Amino acid sequence: MKKHYRKENNCLNCGTLLEGKFCHNCGQENLELKESFGHMMNHAVSDYFHFDHQFFHTLKPLLFKPGFLTNEYMAGRRAQYLHPVKMYIFISVVYFLMLFKSGHEIVKVNETPNKPVTSSKLVDSVNKAILNNHNLSAAQKKVLLSKIKKDGVKKTPTSDEKVVKGYRSGLLVFTEDSTYAQYIANQQKLPEAKRDGFIDRLINKRGFDYKVKYGTRSKEVFFDELKHNVPKMMFLMLPLFALILKITFWRNKKFYVEHLIYSFHLHCFLFIFLSLIILLQLILPEQQTIQGLIGGFAFFYIVWYIYRSLRVVYNRSVFRTITKFIGMYFMYVVVLMFCFSLILVATALTLA
Repeated sequence: MKKHYRKENNCLNCGTLLEGKFCHNCGQENLELKESFGHMMNHAVSDYFHFDHQFFHTLKPLLFKPGFLTNEYMAGRRAQYLHPVKMYIFISVVYFLMLFKSGHEIVKVNETPNKPVTSSKLVDSVNKAILNNHNLSAAQKKVLLSKIKKDGVKKTPTSDEKVVKGYRSGLLVFTEDSTYAQYIANQQKLPEAKRDGFIDRLINKRGFDYKVKYGTRSKEVFFDELKHNVPKMMFLMLPLFALILKITFWRNKKFYVEHLIYSFHLHCFLFIFLSLIILLQLILPEQQTIQGLIGGFAFFYIVWYIYRSLRVVYNRSVFRTITKFIGMYFMYVVVLMFCFSLILVATALTLA
């Protein structure tokens, strides 16, 4: 949409005489005061979301020219591109909204109480016992067999199963004990090797606190809060990833901030590229072959992009780039798991 500029050359904000369309003192654009609703909304959206020429000028090299934006930024050619921090904040918000709302929901456990645990061998064994029982009449056998066919057979729990209730989800253990005292008492009945560790006990302690507050929704509330904390975890990962780069490419003699800029650009690419992949998976038919091809393409393009961006930014040989890429990958996974563990514990400790 075309902008309408004032003919006067005084800045309405600070009074400085202008020599162009922007004030060199305060930076305000010399636009007409009386503008249409369309112009006003366009300026508001452009200023807040940066949906102007900078965004689209940044998007192409971000997706198709690995390492280019980092080199441009460090060379001082920055005005025509979005600032990497602002770009990361916007792109990460869009990505995590799409990720958590695209149907990739956490599988919920069927919590129907006292549902029989049935296996085919167990049913066959019970049926055989009924048929061989000479104390039952034919009518009684028929009724029992019909009931088993309809309701199944409930397995008698072992001693450990009677004590250990609940299920494990990643690093968390959700107990089905009614109180924390009962949970501790049941833990004492187990062999020491099978008892929960300090972190599990701490999380379960907090779990009972917000179980009282949220009732049956406690697990759902926990996972919702965890999803809200994942973007914070990734923002924490950026300076740590820059530190990994600093250690990996220490011979390049780059400043830490240079590694940090590359970290922002790389994660911006990952988030916007994966957002496009999610859209593509939602649009195309849910056939295993098609989804497999999309996943394979995404994996190989991301690997190539990271390799190529490292070559462009750090100027190392093919062999050295590949070996450092592998080492960097393992360090990144370790740091990621560490940060995720912190977020799990922080979510459990702060939710109640």
